[in-house]
Amino acid sequence: MIRIGILGCANIALRSIIPSLMDMPEYFTIAGIASRQSEKSNECAKKYKSVAYNSYSELIELNTLDAVYIPLPNSMHFEWVQKSLENGLHVLVEKSMGCNFNEVQTLNQIAKDNNLVLMENFQFRFHPQLEIIQKLLLENSIGELRSIHSMFGFPPFPDPNNIRYQKLLGGGALLDAGAYPMKISQIILGIDLEVQAASLSYEDNFEVDIWGGGFLKQKSGKLFSEIAFGFDHFYQCKLEIWGSKGKLIAPRIFTAPPDYKAKIIIETEKGIDYIDADQSNHFKNMLLHFYETIAAANDQRKKEYLHNVNQARLLEEFRIKANE
Repeated sequence: MIRIGILGCANIALRSIIPSLMDMPEYFTIAGIASRQSEKSNECAKKYKSVAYNSYSELIELNTLDAVYIPLPNSMHFEWVQKSLENGLHVLVEKSMGCNFNEVQTLNQIAKDNNLVLMENFQFRFHPQLEIIQKLLLENSIGELRSIHSMFGFPPFPDPNNIRYQKLLGGGALLDAGAYPMKISQIILGIDLEVQAASLSYEDNFEVDIWGGGFLKQKSGKLFSEIAFGFDHFYQCKLEIWGSKGKLIAPRIFTAPPDYKAKIIIETEKGIDYIDADQSNHFKNMLLHFYETIAAANDQRKKEYLHNVNQARLLEEFRIKANE
């Protein structure tokens, strides 16, 4: 049983993570919910039959705590991940883990030195459709791999004060939406990638990047990934993989709801096939992986460190390339 604390009452915590934790009583118990606004912490704690804390520090200093989940704004991740790790706690943090490469590198070194799990919440990693896609690629269902194309974008947020529009809070489309196609590029093509082209677009009303796209290529291979993302788009959440004998499309790769039967489309000269993935709650799957990584040997923790740091490296490369 992992005793986990929740640092912040963000929408994703209330909508997805806390309900998933409540559905897994054999693995987790919510030891406390903290917010700097007492009304929020009290309301959330009452709803989920937990204990309210009006200070993040008070919660992470509990000697009965094993782990924390941190859904705070990006700019607050470094401080509270670091403090949590230094208090001997395993950490699940929302993406992006930090606002720059140095922050993420430092946090993973602290986690490594203390043999603690540090995991970034990319829940789509644990949906059955991704496992099916990887199996189809291993079976050469579309022939030899040539390239991948992924996009994640959605319409503007109705609230102009949304944290994703706030520079001081680590906002911007790259760290929020762009992190997803960046992540899946590594899952399909491996971590040995470099950013060869990047573009970030800004709007007069905001100080953060609103949309962008780029080109990633294997350092030691010929394969490449084209990515696109943004906050003012017609909704897209798609992965397309092009092969020598066909193509594969996953139209809802990043955000398949628990009651949604994800479809994978295979198109070859023989025609079009539709493959259904089982309905699944990828948040619960992700939390189970977090639990198992805490319980597992150190090798699984090392894999998370490696992928955390590489994700941050590519995001930093992208930002630098876009600003050249």
